Amino acid sequence: MVDAQASQRIDERLKELYLRHVPVDDADIDRFYESGRGYYQPALSDGERRTFGICLADLDGGIHGVGDHAEAFAIHSISKIFAYALALADHGPDHVLRRVGVEPSGDSFNSIVLDPLHHRPYNPMINAGAIATCDLVAGQNSEEKVQRIVEVMRLCAGNESLQVDQEVFEREWRTADRNRAIAYLMRSHGSLAGDVEETLSVYLQQCSVLVTCDDMARMAATLANGWVNPATGARPLPTARVRDVLSVMFSCGMYDFAGEWAFDVGVPAKSSVSGGILAVVPDKMGMATFSPGLDPHGNSVRGVRVCQEVSRRLGLHVFAREDEDAMLGPAAPAH
Repeated sequence: MVDAQASQRIDERLKELYLRHVPVDDADIDRFYESGRGYYQPALSDGERRTFGICLADLDGGIHGVGDHAEAFAIHSISKIFAYALALADHGPDHVLRRVGVEPSGDSFNSIVLDPLHHRPYNPMINAGAIATCDLVAGQNSEEKVQRIVEVMRLCAGNESLQVDQEVFEREWRTADRNRAIAYLMRSHGSLAGDVEETLSVYLQQCSVLVTCDDMARMAATLANGWVNPATGARPLPTARVRDVLSVMFSCGMYDFAGEWAFDVGVPAKSSVSGGILAVVPDKMGMATFSPGLDPHGNSVRGVRVCQEVSRRLGLHVFAREDEDAMLGPAAPAH
């Protein structure tokens, strides 16, 4: 259990971390739009450029937030974690693997391409794989599937108020041409068994759930704690599926930046084009950031930099040695 003094130190250092990463070159967060991939997110207003929050959740149920950590935003691709986990729980990994692979694609998140050998999406963290995953979630209809996915999110976050934002969903539905093309391509290869439009509706609704950094940090802590929410004790999914989900997040969760993320940060994570990043430090904590300015890969510029520093300062990389541990203080001077 973290005592009051330790909690205060964490809050102070979290604020220092936040202040170090508030400044960002506007050019760094314009390149996503210049790359031609910004149709998922309109150009940012001045207020959105300044939006930035960080939250840490420990495995004792404690939570520490700074900045805009309580501001709600659409979860988008981070929802893929929970639909995939639910599909694994419903069918087991062998069945799911026949429909969705686990290999990094090296392509952008919205690529219209399938594994040419198996005629399946490369992994469940890109759009094609996420759509196929939604097809696998058990349910009598699309409404029941969405309800089950959202309920898993609620239990992981410890927040019963999480729900689909209809305005976000309607906007996503109106601009879903590329995802619709992906879905119909998969149907032509036998990768989708259900109705394409219903499956696409499930996918876009799960992406339209509103969350905060606080919610996502608790979700990450639940994963870090073996699918047991540290604050509520709820177990939304079987512990046996944690390894499967975290493995895919580690290798595929950061779009076509996943390899560099694994090399540099070294913890399982998932990003979204709304500017969120959810990162899991198994058996230690969950972390979340939110800042809408995106790099050319579709990842939050500030969020990536925060996670890089936290991993380096605390020695969180999965392959870090214990003697690399450091405190979350100012960065060391360059040599």
